[in-house]
Amino acid sequence: MITTMFRRNWNCATLYSRLVNSSSPHNFTHLRSSFSSSNLHLSPSVATSKSTDILSFVRHYGNCYSELSKARLSLLVVATSGTGFVLGSGGAVDLSMLSYTCFGTMMVAASASTLNQVFEIKNDAIMRRTSQRPLPAGRITIPHAVAWASSVGLAGTAVLATQTNMLAAGLAASNLILYSFVYTPLKQIHPVNTWVGAVVGAIPPLLGWAAASGDISLNSLILPAALYFWQIPHFMALAYMCRDDYAAGGFKMYSLADPSGRKTALVAMRNSIYLIPLGFLAYDWGVTSGWFCLESTALTLAISAAAFSFYRDRTKERARRMFHASLLYLPVFMAGLLVHRRTDNQQFLEVNAKGFVESSSSVETPEIDDKNGNQKIKGRHRNRARPPVAYASVAPFPFLPAPSYDVV
Repeated sequence: MITTMFRRNWNCATLYSRLVNSSSPHNFTHLRSSFSSSNLHLSPSVATSKSTDILSFVRHYGNCYSELSKARLSLLVVATSGTGFVLGSGGAVDLSMLSYTCFGTMMVAASASTLNQVFEIKNDAIMRRTSQRPLPAGRITIPHAVAWASSVGLAGTAVLATQTNMLAAGLAASNLILYSFVYTPLKQIHPVNTWVGAVVGAIPPLLGWAAASGDISLNSLILPAALYFWQIPHFMALAYMCRDDYAAGGFKMYSLADPSGRKTALVAMRNSIYLIPLGFLAYDWGVTSGWFCLESTALTLAISAAAFSFYRDRTKERARRMFHASLLYLPVFMAGLLVHRRTDNQQFLEVNAKGFVESSSSVETPEIDDKNGNQKIKGRHRNRARPPVAYASVAPFPFLPAPSYDVV
């Protein structure tokens, strides 16, 4: 530092002497050019340093916000909400409203995940799996995390309220409260937290359906029911694999009160079996075609087989296999729902076609006595027939009038 100051003072002295002693314009020009080149030589390093500091700042807080939001888990929540929106659309999907629904859901999910880590900072610091999260690692302060959670939570709810409807916004706000202020503290109190968490996971597809249709019907419960029953074997496998870590963190998981693991595996297998009827119900209620019924049954039998294998041999390896099977189940199930979904137009055409077949096949077969009253002749007689225009107006031209006249 002293050397640098000495050099700067020497440069100033030299500059002054040149100003005093120089008498020609050429010297002034040379002096001005040397001064400018000196400034140009110093400014790029300062600019580079500032840009590096800005990039480091953005990268640091970007990583912190991503980890606080549990980005991958939040994206899964968005996927279930988006699937519910498409299923609830009936016909054509409003892409603009779908985007707003996914964006609002992502922000609310990020807020809930952040508040979860704020409340569990001490527990996360103990557990090996979570000790490097931003809050226990000291990479971000608690007030900063609370401010982030509050801002994105309010913004996400506002987006859903203004761009979709109040029902969707109410479901989002309710789920945020249920996850942050009921499920999170319950994890340190009672094992029932797993079932409460399953309810939390089942609400996003209902939110998406409500955002698209504006109401909640019986058909809207297919995907939420699948998510509820799916989460039980999924989290039972995870809790069994990480039971030591959960015990160290002070969480009351179901597997900790089951040293043999038999009850844990039985609960996982039972809820896997509960998934089997959902494919039949989706077809029977008109949500999907019959192909989904077959595909869903095969998929559910696969995860049930993994759960049964875990029940027979209760090891971490079998639990991990069931965990991976559950990870495969959900995206395939949702993809099947989207591929085989039935729109309102398809259901309308099927109903009309069925009515057409029934009306065209309705005939009477009266029994007629002959003159002597000894024989009975059975004849077919059509009371009323629909004209050809009426047939054509069923599907291709619903706007045409259907004239009515008797066929002799």
